Amino acid sequence: MRRNRQPTRVYGTIMSMRILVFPAVISGVVLVAAFMWGGLNALFLVALLAILETTLSFDNAVVNAKVLARMSEAWQRRFLTWGILIAVFGTRFVLPILIVAAAVGLSPVAVALLAFFDPVQYGTHLEDAHVAIASFGSVFLLLVSLKYFFNDRKTVHWITLIERHMSRWGGIEAIEIAIVLLILLLCAFLLPAEAATILIAGLIGAVLFIVIEGVAQSFQVETSTGVVGAGLALFVYLNVLDSAFSLDGVIGAFAITSNLAVIIAGLGIGAIFVRAFTVALVRAKTLENLPYLEHGAHYAIFGLALSMLVGIFVHVPEAITGLIGAVFIFFAYMSSRRAINKSQSPII
Repeated sequence: MRRNRQPTRVYGTIMSMRILVFPAVISGVVLVAAFMWGGLNALFLVALLAILETTLSFDNAVVNAKVLARMSEAWQRRFLTWGILIAVFGTRFVLPILIVAAAVGLSPVAVALLAFFDPVQYGTHLEDAHVAIASFGSVFLLLVSLKYFFNDRKTVHWITLIERHMSRWGGIEAIEIAIVLLILLLCAFLLPAEAATILIAGLIGAVLFIVIEGVAQSFQVETSTGVVGAGLALFVYLNVLDSAFSLDGVIGAFAITSNLAVIIAGLGIGAIFVRAFTVALVRAKTLENLPYLEHGAHYAIFGLALSMLVGIFVHVPEAITGLIGAVFIFFAYMSSRRAINKSQSPII
């Protein structure tokens, strides 16, 4: 019986990976357009940004896959179609403009004009808004990761010494919110010149997480086959999560180039691949076959959130931020493979 399972699993994996054909075609078209528009330099920059966005967002894909698995196939397709428009133009263009407008006191129209006609100055304003972006993103991501570990119903542990104790403390209502708010207050105390920005942006991130999480939970309906989340609520949650992951990457992109079209093209390709890969993980049931991968993704989210907090005080290279996630994902994958092999070993 065991021999028959492997071909079926391989076939399912191959079928799920077919979904990557669409982003591959789109990427090819965009890269050709970049070359025709700006030559080898534009082609190189778009490819570089796409690779960085894809490789640094794998932990995002794993966490999204867990949520996406609760959605119907129709909403999964909308995650790839409607969601791409939100990811490319909303998260990576419109949202930074709104943040910069609020931070520097200009109208969104004026900031949009700067983005198109004076990208260097726009990049400077975006860098000046880094404290607000980091506070918002780090608080939201901290709540995502801590809520996963502070769960008294969680029975599968990867790093048992840590997770077993956190699971026990999960019985305390909203303990993750209390911890994150204390961290936010500490950051405001250590940087009094930016205290108001840190507190306001962080509180917005916390309130947004609470509202979206509450809406998603309230729309859950018990059925004979399990718990089905309302597609719209989960769709909104996934896009906000993507925004929290990606905003810091938008700032980092301006360190590579100030050309807004190149940034949108490169990060857009990465966003398409990450979302397609997320759906592929769901179709291949990867999280079910690799029990610790989700744990590793949440540790990676926690590391990313801490690096964003530290980035408020000192510069944290993007390479370190990406390496944190890659290390956790790698070791979680290896631990999952060892656990699978151990469970399948014949008892003599």
